[in-house]
Amino acid sequence: MKRQILFITIALVATILASCDSNKVYEEYVEIDDYTWNSSKPLNFEFDITDTTALHDIYINVRHANQYPYSNLWLFINSWSPSGFKAVDTVECQLADEHGKWTGSGLGDIWDNQILWKKNVRFATPGKYHVEYNQAMRTDNLVGIMDMGLRVELADNEE
Repeated sequence: MKRQILFITIALVATILASCDSNKVYEEYVEIDDYTWNSSKPLNFEFDITDTTALHDIYINVRHANQYPYSNLWLFINSWSPSGFKAVDTVECQLADEHGKWTGSGLGDIWDNQILWKKNVRFATPGKYHVEYNQAMRTDNLVGIMDMGLRVELADNEE
């Protein structure tokens, strides 16, 4: 029961914060059944791009529990543009520092990380883009991953 209340509280706070987020173009999460991500089950995201002149940053969102047995998460990522062009990428998401301390923001035994995947991307074609995550951790059933997400936002070019 405590875990459900904690999760509802986190979801409510995230919803309130997201409503104030003017840079967000897209953000969605996919829940992992029983916190166990099977290697044969890709996670899919689809988003629309209308502005082909703006620069965008793309993030991988990882929510995991303390029971996650590794300090990182390897992903194979396939992405498709509206024209059908396919790109393939391999990405390491670092979830703990060199001392084994979880990174990101934590509440109880739940940890959230937002990992920059691509910076200053200009989408060439308006339309629907598709992104697919496949876990690449050399284990069929990866325990401890609760949710995986994708975030696309307008790039902050003031840096």
